[in-house]
Parts: sequence; structure tokens; C-alpha cells
Amino acid sequence: MKAVKQKLTLHQPATYQIKVPGQIGESWSDWIGGMSIAVESEGDGPPVSVLTGTLDQAALIGVLRRLYSLGLPLISVHRIEE
Repeated sequence: MKAVKQKLTLHQPATYQIKVPGQIGESWSDWIGGMSIAVESEGDGPPVSVLTGTLDQAALIGVLRRLYSLGLPLISVHRIEE
């Protein structure tokens, strides 16, 4: 059976993964839209916080603004296909 792709809209929630440098504690989850937070570290490199959650476009912009207000540069923002 062939999977049907949904058209992405401003109001359609989608799952996003955002990576920022440093270590953000899980206690910040509510402040960043309820996204889950995991910390990755590759070898001797600095830690990277990986935020994952389902948001519509307005909520995504809100999270990005909050990260900006903390002075955290973005490493990446990806929409994860369901």
C-alpha cells in the first residue's frame, strides 16, 4: 500500500528536531513548548542539545525565538517525516 503524504501548512503540526550547542536541562522542556531534550556528545566534542517535539509553525517560531533570547545559535532545524 502506498503512503499518502500530507501537505505541510502553517497550522498543521509536524515533528521537528532542533540542535543547539551546549547542554540544556530537561527542566527547560515546558519553557520551550514541551519539547523533549536529549544531550549528545561525540567523542571529545562539546555537548549538543537535541530538542524534539510536535509543533505547528507558530509554536516552532516561538521556540526559535526563545532559543535566540538565550543566545543559543542553531546547529540545525529538521522536520522529521512521520
